[in-house]
Amino acid sequence: MKKLILGLGVLSFIALTSCKEDASKKIEEVNVTAAAERDENASKFPVIEFNEREHDFGNIEKGVPVETTFTYKNTGTAPLVVTDIKSSCGCTVPQDWSREPLKPGDSSKFSVTFNGSGENKITKTITLTANTEKGTEEVKITAFVKPAANAVN
Repeated sequence: MKKLILGLGVLSFIALTSCKEDASKKIEEVNVTAAAERDENASKFPVIEFNEREHDFGNIEKGVPVETTFTYKNTGTAPLVVTDIKSSCGCTVPQDWSREPLKPGDSSKFSVTFNGSGENKITKTITLTANTEKGTEEVKITAFVKPAANAVN
């Protein structure tokens, strides 16, 4: 039994050590260069810069819609793609944004309409889904909603 175990051990040792090839000799320089270029490009992201991150409508009448336009610029080194824009509630509607890639250095815009609902100080968040490093970007609108002029207390 000891001879059998010893024989299997020696056979396993020979089998495991006989296939030692130098793996570094199999690496081709072309593949290394291509991988380095791929990794460098993978770390490049577009950068979105807004004309303003928060727009204040000031005092507005309840139920009176207001609209503003956010302008943004791609200050990164890769094309910027905005895939979606959503607001934190249904009373704020983002619209008119381009779904086409925005080249580095180019600008674009989207509009936001707030329907004037709520009371007192309101803040609404608009979230852009884009191919930036974070994946999402936010802008905000604020207003002080005054009661409607014909409201009865």
